[in-house]
Amino acid sequence: MFIDMNTELIAYLGMILILVAFFLETRNVIESKSSLYLLLMAVGSGLLAIRAYLIDEWAFFILEIAWFLTAIVGLLYLKRITE
Repeated sequence: MFIDMNTELIAYLGMILILVAFFLETRNVIESKSSLYLLLMAVGSGLLAIRAYLIDEWAFFILEIAWFLTAIVGLLYLKRITE
């Protein structure tokens, strides 16, 4: 029960981060290629990937890892072009 509650909290936090990023992007507050957007997406999808792994949801795990890696690659690209 304790593990389930913790994984639920992880999932909700990840979901909130992704939704905040999406909300801000659709309102033109941030751009989808900005570091803030990519960071929110990376952390959010990373947390959801952890949740998916812990509950053995492999398709969801693979999807979230793909989103996580895409956001990380975007952040690395931004870092590279700003140096």
